[in-house]
This record gives sequence, structure tokens and C-alpha cells, in this order.
Amino acid sequence: MSRPLEGFKVVEVAMWAMVPSCGGVLSDLGADVIKVEPPSGDPLRGLQIGGMDKSKVDLSWESYNRGKRSITLDLKMEEGREVLMKLCEGADVFLTNLLPPARKKMEIDADSICARFPNIVYASGSGTGPSGPEAAKGGYDSITYWARGGISSTMTFDGAERPVATPGPAFGDTMSGAMLAGAICAALAKRERTGEGSVVDVSLLGTAMWSMQRLIAQSTMDGIVKFPKPQKQPAFNPLVETYRTKDDRFVALCMLQADKYWDGFCKAAGRPDLAANPDFADSALRRENIDACMAELTALFASHTLAEWREILGRQDGQWDVVQHVGEIHKDPQVVANDMVQTVDYGDGTTIPLVALPWMFGGETMKAKRSPDLGADSDSILESLGYDEDGIIDLKVKGVVF
Repeated sequence: MSRPLEGFKVVEVAMWAMVPSCGGVLSDLGADVIKVEPPSGDPLRGLQIGGMDKSKVDLSWESYNRGKRSITLDLKMEEGREVLMKLCEGADVFLTNLLPPARKKMEIDADSICARFPNIVYASGSGTGPSGPEAAKGGYDSITYWARGGISSTMTFDGAERPVATPGPAFGDTMSGAMLAGAICAALAKRERTGEGSVVDVSLLGTAMWSMQRLIAQSTMDGIVKFPKPQKQPAFNPLVETYRTKDDRFVALCMLQADKYWDGFCKAAGRPDLAANPDFADSALRRENIDACMAELTALFASHTLAEWREILGRQDGQWDVVQHVGEIHKDPQVVANDMVQTVDYGDGTTIPLVALPWMFGGETMKAKRSPDLGADSDSILESLGYDEDGIIDLKVKGVVF
């Protein structure tokens, strides 16, 4: 099956994770993504993240730069910018996260690019948006998305020594990058229909707020600064709760229509007496007698192992799932069946696992490819732009190309 963005060309002048992860999405969708790097390379290359990097393969780099081609250009030099403009001549998308002052100085800001290429989609990723007093300021997912966006505060228990940290590298970056990819696809659809280019921007802060929109709307309406989060949160529905099993694992229930599922759950669990108990006859009575009902279910779940609960809960219709460890997910039968973790050939006999783009077309998962070495495609890209061997050597001698 052909991929939906085959034939589209993207020029990416970006670094770190948010916008490059967007480029990775577009690459998986079939676009030819040409990553323009400074001679020193994207600083994400080889970045050590909290002692996590034990593989000879840079997994952060691979995850966000999959399937691209790399050319090194010194955009501080006029000759480098001339090459970039030649790249843009056949491009559908210009993708960047350089800060606005740097873009302006290099003449690759939206006004400059769109004046020269009026049909292009100019897409930028920002920290807090393209307007306002901090428009020229950068951002990182741990501070702009996670902290400033209200997620950390909302997840932190009252009285905690410190706020909850992000669950892993580039958590907000990849969410924001996917949002930017969606905006780009919408702009390309508009261009196909009207012939008009677009300028689009997605920010880390805006994406965090989109994720938090329900609570932001309520807090804005009701004047709430912070929603309480006690260590022991009061239960409301015993069938919307997380329970510990006999073997110290957890099962999460989310049976929002509790009256619909209560009888079936109790019978499957071998406790029809709970369904017959008049104190637990309906949602209102279970809520009224919440402590007693929760005590029964807590003891019930603690009496069986996770494997036993998988079998028990599989016999009833209510919604539930296992609290999985991250190292278990690649073995999940649904993950395997839908090819959600792919084995990618690194090119030297090494294979690495990469999580697949969650956008499926025709029931198929888009295939990921490895990321490029620094400047691996410089010569071939320059040749495609009309540079001969002497011209390429001249650019290298001048330090324009690495």
C-alpha cells in the first residue's frame, strides 16, 4: 500500500525533539524529509539522558528522526542559505523550531519564506505560541508542557515534597510534534483544494492545555486555582477504581455504567452475594455505603493473582485493563497483532525496536526506517539540486557543507 504523503517534500531546519518528532511522523507517512543540520549536528545526537543510554544506538535520535535524509549546511553563511533556498524550491513544507530572532536573521522566517514560495506550508513549533511577550523565547517539554501547562501540579498529591516529574524523555515533545503533524496535513489538504499555502504553529503550552482542557475549562469557570489531590482520594464508584491483586499487581476498572455491569461482575468474580446485598443494589446505594463496598472489593481482588483476574474479568462485559509495566508492553498481544513495535535495521547488523506511528491506513501500520548519520545525504542532495563535483567540493572547502 502506498503511504499517504508519498511525493511530498519537507525541508526540516530543527533540532532537539518536538519539531523533529513531527518530521519523523511525516517521514513515516511517506514524505521525503530532508533534515538540515549545522556542521556540528543536531545537539540531540549523543545526548545522555539521566543514565538511560546504555545502547550503542542513540534511541532518542532514532525515535524522532526516523526515515529522514541529512544534509549539513552552515546557515550562518550566505552560501549555506543559498543551498537552503534551492532545497525549498521543490518543497511542500518548511518545518522549523529555530527561535524567531534566529529565523529573522537568517531570512528563513515565515514572511521571507512565504514571500519567495507562496504555496509552501510554513510550519513552526514553539514554546508558548507565536504571539505575546514570550514569543521569542524557547521551551522544553519538562518545563513548558509539563510544568507550565498544569499537568505536573494536577498529578501531584497534596503535601508532596516536590511536583511529579515527566514519565520519560520528550513526553510532551512527541505529543506536540504529533499535533504539529496533524496541522501540517490539514494545511496540505487546504492547499490541494485551494492552491494556497499556510503558516501554522503548534506550541508545547497549547498542546498541554489541549490535553488538560476539561479541567482548565472548569477551573476558569469556577475560579479554582488547584484541584485537590489527596493521597487517599475518595471513591465514588467502586467499579471505577484500581485494585491490588494477590501477587502485588494492579487491575484498573472503568465501568462508568456501573448498574449495567454490577451483577455480571459479581457473578464472574464468584460473589453473587454482593449483587444480592441490598446495601449495594444500585449506584446510589453503593455510593452511600462506599466504604463497605470498597472493603469488599479490595479484599476480593487481593484474594486472586493477576493471571486469575485476567480470566475472571474476561468472563464479564465491563471495561477493565491491567496496569502494565513499560517493559511488558512490547509483548502485549494487541501490540504484536497491530505491529505497534517494529524491528528496524540499523544497517550494521544491529536491529532496534521503534514504536510505530499510531496512524493506520487500510488496516496497516506505517513502517519506520532508521535515522540518518550526520550529513549522510549531503552529496546526493546537492547533486539533485544541480551541483557538480567541483561545486560540492567548493562548498566543503568553504565549510558550508560538512
